[in-house]
Amino acid sequence: MSLPRLFNPDPLEPGRLLELGSEQARYIGRVLRLRAGAGLRVFNGEHGEFDAAVERIGKDSAVLRIGACVRTATEPALSLNLVQGISRGERMDFVVQKATELGVAQITPVLTEYGVVRLDAGRAEKRRLHWQKVAISACEQSGRIRVPAIGTPIPLKNFFGANEAVGLGVVLDPAATEPFTRLAPPAAGLTLLIGPEGGLSPAELEDATLAGFARVALGPRILRTETAAVAALAIAQAFWGDLGAA
Repeated sequence: MSLPRLFNPDPLEPGRLLELGSEQARYIGRVLRLRAGAGLRVFNGEHGEFDAAVERIGKDSAVLRIGACVRTATEPALSLNLVQGISRGERMDFVVQKATELGVAQITPVLTEYGVVRLDAGRAEKRRLHWQKVAISACEQSGRIRVPAIGTPIPLKNFFGANEAVGLGVVLDPAATEPFTRLAPPAAGLTLLIGPEGGLSPAELEDATLAGFARVALGPRILRTETAAVAALAIAQAFWGDLGAA
């Protein structure tokens, strides 16, 4: 059985005693049921993954002793960035979780014309923090070392005004005539734009074209937003990345 993995942002080095916050202490004690002496793995997104052992544990506190570094790289060679129209509740959680498992480096949630979700500044930050926790959990489960950055939700038009696509920009459009799989390999990475439940408006698709995004289709069927994200990322990793690599 593989060792449980835990993300902690603090610096990691062999021999260090790492004190966990109360939430993580309760998690390893009550959920994982670890006791003093139990082994696990710890990573922080910067220094690799380390063996660790529970030095001591209480009701709301725990201290780990950091051991040797065991891995320094699990990130895909293909840089993947997802610009995702915000969808409701569990659908967006699903996208964040699966996109993380498939190796995205960054997720930018965007508010769109046809989207049903509306967020003020306070709620937007709460959702971002929630999605970041979903991404961390997906990293712990999938073996990734680097946690993807979750951007603050912004209107899509603001994204176009302040950001450039990393590498090849692609937007999924069911009416497009160019198949996604016929694109040339994206040497500098891929930025994928996907609309929410209601899709992107004609004006947003035009804005994407003006911003240099290529309109492509995944096939003859219209996919749900969460299905489209997973399918497109999996195809990109299978064609140009490390999905299935030995």
